[in-house]
Order: sequence, then structure tokens, then C-alpha cells
Amino acid sequence: MSQLHTESRFASPDDFYEQLIDAHRDLTTEQSHALNAALVLLLANHIGDLDIVGEALNHARATLQDLPNTPSGATS
Repeated sequence: MSQLHTESRFASPDDFYEQLIDAHRDLTTEQSHALNAALVLLLANHIGDLDIVGEALNHARATLQDLPNTPSGATS
């Protein structure tokens, strides 16, 4: 049984969001993507449970189903 928590567990979610936005401030798109990738890897390592990380990846990917199906870098 999974232990993935999808509800907010922050006392102040807005403070987390502000920190996340601040971390990306003044970065290029490439740097922003690299920051996100590094953050994902750091947090996945901190969790240290492949089942939970896998569930989180599946959950995150499922949130993309309503977005346009345009490959990264493609233009319209």
C-alpha cells in the first residue's frame, strides 16, 4: 500500500510556492528545467522509496492528460 500524500502538507503552501518561484527567478528556460530536474532527483532521493516515487511520477504524468499533446520544443 502506498504512502503517497497528494494533499498539501505545508502549514503555509503559499510560502512554499513563493520559494519555488523565487528559485526560478532570472533563470533561462534551460536553467529552469535543470533546476526542476535537480529538485526532483534530490527529493526522490530524500524519499528513498521507489514505489512511492513511481506512484508520484505516474500521478504527475496523469495531470498532463488535459494539456495539448505537443512535444517539448515543437512549434505550432
